[in-house]
Amino acid sequence: MSLLTEKENFMLTLSGQCPEWVPNYSILASSDPKAPVPAIVLMTPPFINEHRKVGVGGIDVWGVKYVPGDAVGGATMPETKNFILKDIRKWRDVIKAPSLEGYDWEKMAKDHLEASGVDRSQTAVAFDVHFGYFQHLMAFMGFTEGLCAFYEEPEEVFALLDYISDFYCKITEKMIDYYKPEVLSLKDDTASLKAPFISPEVYEEILIPIYKKHAKFAWDRGIPISFHNCGKCETLLDSLVNIGVRLWDPAQTCNDLPAIKKKYGNNLVIAGGWDAKGRLLDDDVTEEELYQAVQDTFDMLAPGGGYCFGGGFIVAHGDENAIRKNKIIHKAAYEIGHSFYKK
Repeated sequence: MSLLTEKENFMLTLSGQCPEWVPNYSILASSDPKAPVPAIVLMTPPFINEHRKVGVGGIDVWGVKYVPGDAVGGATMPETKNFILKDIRKWRDVIKAPSLEGYDWEKMAKDHLEASGVDRSQTAVAFDVHFGYFQHLMAFMGFTEGLCAFYEEPEEVFALLDYISDFYCKITEKMIDYYKPEVLSLKDDTASLKAPFISPEVYEEILIPIYKKHAKFAWDRGIPISFHNCGKCETLLDSLVNIGVRLWDPAQTCNDLPAIKKKYGNNLVIAGGWDAKGRLLDDDVTEEELYQAVQDTFDMLAPGGGYCFGGGFIVAHGDENAIRKNKIIHKAAYEIGHSFYKK
């Protein structure tokens, strides 16, 4: 029997070593009391994220209204009818960072950690403050105007994102040492299932300097960086690895994952690598088929380490079949993962 905790095994993976078993990567704590202790949980200061409560929504700190949707399992998305910024050149008149005066940062972090119930001896904490700068611009303007702004007014886009980053960096500076995270989490969904929304050159010119401002908090503390980027973003990974990103999720299968594993080895942990698609979406998919889909993913990505399993089905209201499937794949991931390196 291993003496390692889920946290220790996960941190071995992040360090580039082959772990004792394949970690199950989920940044959201499970409400199932029978679920294994999570290897890592994501923690965002509550006052930033109140508008994104599943099934509720609300208005964020910048004035964007978020609404929940059944198609995304109750997650919230910007309301598409009332974008707050029409002209990128006038962002200074519209986008105002809220005051950060009057907060007891230490108490806020302490209360949040206690309320979470996270056992720090068993579970790593990833500290996070936002869902992405590219996504912020799209939330302000919508994709049509937001993407046009990237190409027509790149200087104004950079100025706006730099202004926003100052706000989030101030929060990070005040709180990170109270949370004492094992991982710094960054996010930005900058790709569709077919290609990035912007070129690698624009990504490097506008977004990477903004990411670096946050990455410095990890560099200064010697902690690894995780980065969430959905879609086919493989052409952007060099830029992320160059600023110290050690883990990438959800690593969707639209990317050439075997080639990525070969290129980066254990220097970039692939977290995810499993998508609900094809036959797996059918209501009558069998337990054996789901189990085999998990096994195939492990066989492709887990040899030698550098991999954490992550995957599942979005559960819409009342979708008992999705719940059934999730139980099967989570059980399969646990069983296969804990025996994989013992072969």
